Amino acid sequence: MIPVRESLRVMHIAWVLMRHGLDELVLAAHLFRPIRFFRFLSPFYWGQKPPRGVRVRRALEDLGPLYVKFGQILSTRRDLLPDDIAIELSKLQDQVPPFPGDQARRLVEKALGQSVKELFAEFDSAPLASASIAQVHAATLHDGRKVVVKVVRPGIEKTIQRDIDLLFTIARLARKYSREARRLRPVEVVEEYDKTIHDELDLLREAANGAQLRRNFADGKLLYVPEVFWDLTRENVMVQERIYGIPVDQVDELIEAGVDMKVLGERGVEIFFTQVFRDNFFHADMHPGNIFVRPDGTYIGVDFGIVGTLTNADQRYLAENLLAFFHRDYRKVAELHVESGWVPADTRVEDFEAAIRTVSEPIWEKPISEISFGHFLLRLFQVARRFNMEVQPQLVLLQKTLLNIEGLGRMLYPQLDLWSTAKPFMERWMSQQVGPKAFARRVKETLPQLSEDLPEVPLLAHRVLRKAADGELEIQWKSEQLDRIREEIRTGNQRTQTTIAGASLVIAGVLTAGLIDTQIGFNPLWLSAGLGGSGLILLAWAVTR
Repeated sequence: MIPVRESLRVMHIAWVLMRHGLDELVLAAHLFRPIRFFRFLSPFYWGQKPPRGVRVRRALEDLGPLYVKFGQILSTRRDLLPDDIAIELSKLQDQVPPFPGDQARRLVEKALGQSVKELFAEFDSAPLASASIAQVHAATLHDGRKVVVKVVRPGIEKTIQRDIDLLFTIARLARKYSREARRLRPVEVVEEYDKTIHDELDLLREAANGAQLRRNFADGKLLYVPEVFWDLTRENVMVQERIYGIPVDQVDELIEAGVDMKVLGERGVEIFFTQVFRDNFFHADMHPGNIFVRPDGTYIGVDFGIVGTLTNADQRYLAENLLAFFHRDYRKVAELHVESGWVPADTRVEDFEAAIRTVSEPIWEKPISEISFGHFLLRLFQVARRFNMEVQPQLVLLQKTLLNIEGLGRMLYPQLDLWSTAKPFMERWMSQQVGPKAFARRVKETLPQLSEDLPEVPLLAHRVLRKAADGELEIQWKSEQLDRIREEIRTGNQRTQTTIAGASLVIAGVLTAGLIDTQIGFNPLWLSAGLGGSGLILLAWAVTR
C-alpha cells in the first residue's frame, strides 16, 4: 500500500508526464489499463509532439533537480535505454536556483566553528555556480590566496531520501506489473542512483578523490587538479584552490587564445587512457561544465564527486579487448569476453565473433565526426544482450566517461581519430605489463612479502613430508560442482529405491488380491488396495522428485 504522501507525489509525476505527451507511459501502468481509451480525450494526445527523447528530458527537468540528476546517471546505462532517449538525457544540466548567500555563510560557520570573517579575508555571498547538490562561492584567504567554497544545499539529504524512496516505490510497481520494466531492472537502476547520489553528498570524499588525482598528475602538464585545503574542509563544506581557465566548450575563445585544437583533442584522449590504465583511478564526470583549459593547452579538472576504478583483471581484459579491436582481431575479442566471464561459458565463440565484426567494421578509418560511439555502444550492447551478456557494473562509469570523451573530441577537433590516438598508448601500456621488465617490477613489488615468508617454507615443507611419510596427510577438497553432483547422485539413488519399492507394492497388491481369491476364496479389497495405493503414491513421489 502506497502512503498518501507518496500517492500525491505519484499523481503529480503522472500529471507532468501527461503534460509532456508521455501519457503512454502513465496509461501503460497496470492500474490504468482499464481506462486507456481516455487518452483519446486528453488535450495532450492531439497535436504535434516533439520526439520522445525530448519529451522525457523536459519532463525530468520539470520534476526537479533530483530527477535531473537521476536522468544524467540513467543516460550512462545505454544498455537499458533506446538510443534516442539516452542521447537526450545526456543533455541534462544541473541548472537550479541558488539558495541565499547568508544561509551559505551560516552553514560554513557551523561546519568550521568560526565566523566567516575569521576564516576568510573576503567571502562573496553571490554564488559562482549553483547545482542540485551544492553551490560554490568565491573567497580569499587571509594570506591572499584565491579559493572557492563549496557548500552542500541545506536539507538536501531529506529531499533526496524522499525522492529516492518514491523512485523505489515506482520501480517496484513497474517490476511487478510490467514485463518490459522487469527486463530493464528498475530497482537495480535506482539502487545504483542511490549509491552515487549519496557519494556526491560527502565533500570529504570528493576532496580525497581530488587529492588522489592531483598526486597522479603532479607534474601538471596534462591535467591540473586544484589543491584542497583540508583544515577548511568538512562533510558539507569544501575549500579548494580557485582555478582560472577557459571552459572547454567555448571553442571560439580557445581558438582566439591560440590553443592548438588538434593537440587539445589528443591530450584529452591521453588523459582518459592514462587515468584508466596507468593510475586505475579516473574522473568519471568529465562533462564540459567540469573541464577548463589554460592558454597553454593544459586541462583543468574540477568536481570529483564521481570517480571510477577497475579490478586488475578487468583492467587487463579491457586493455586486451581494446588492442584486439584496434587490430580487428574479433576472434580474440570474443574469446576474451568468454574467458573473463562477461558472457556465459557455453557461448559459441564463432557466432559471437561474427556479431562483433558486424558492429565494429563500419567504424574503422573514419574521423570522429562521422562516428557515433553512442550508437556503436548501443549496437554492441544489443549484440551482447542477445548472447546473454550481463551488465558489468564496474564498467558503467567507464562507458559514461568514454562517451564524455567522445563529446569533447567532437567539439574540439572533429577530425580526431580516437583509435589511432589511443592505439600507441595501449600498445605501450601492454608492453609494460608483460615481458622481462614487467616480471622484474612485479618481483620487486612482492620481494618484501617474499622475504618475510620464505624463511618459513623449509619448515612447512618438512612438516608436510613428515606427515606424508607417516600416513597422516589428508587433503580436503571442496568443490561446489562436486557437491552438486554428489547431491544429484544421492537424490537419484533415493528416487531409484523409491521406484523399486513403489513398483513392488503395486505388484504385491495385485498378486495378493489374485492369490487370496483363488486359494481361499476370500478377497480382502482393503489389503490389496492399500498395497497398490501405497505403491502408486511412492511411484508418483519418485517421478516428481
